Amino acid sequence: MKYVFFCVGILILTLGISLTIHSDLGTSPFDALLVGLSVQLGLSVGSWEIIVALLLLSCNSLILKSRPEILGLLTAFVTGIGIDIWLFLLHSWSTPELWLHKLLYMVIGLILIGIGTATYLLTHFAPIPMDRLTLIVQELTRTNLFVARTIIYLIFLGLAMILKGPIGMGTILTVCLGGFILNIFMPLTKRILERFIHQASSWSDS
Repeated sequence: MKYVFFCVGILILTLGISLTIHSDLGTSPFDALLVGLSVQLGLSVGSWEIIVALLLLSCNSLILKSRPEILGLLTAFVTGIGIDIWLFLLHSWSTPELWLHKLLYMVIGLILIGIGTATYLLTHFAPIPMDRLTLIVQELTRTNLFVARTIIYLIFLGLAMILKGPIGMGTILTVCLGGFILNIFMPLTKRILERFIHQASSWSDS
């Protein structure tokens, strides 16, 4: 059951990321960095997700003074593939032209990112190195996910600006609301997952 929720979470997360990229209103600082790297140096956005994840994996290992969480790279690999697939499907399906449609893509994307991240994180199965870094910063600063996520977003925002990634209104919304949305969905998603797991265990016992 845990692995089912993990896959569902990644599926929702990558759709949310792809919707924000496709909205053309600016993405999260981290995704803006990935798009900037893709435009400036080549390779797909998903490929850079994996490459940057490898760098963050090493960074997290140094901070924690522990062995690298190799499974986190597997999660990033699946996430990178998911982003590329969703982007391909969205480009094939439709491109938002009206500002209202772009805003709708952005808002739905932000919500899905929050739901997807909360879902897969609560399975406690190898978080993406960027999300692991969020949890590390939260622990080091003794704050909540909102503050930790915002700190990390500001760092990646600076890097994305250097690489001329897609920064816009959506980026500002993500910096201001990304951590807040995640902080909201973590307890809500936890209750839903616990209910599903409880029901599943009841069915198996009967």
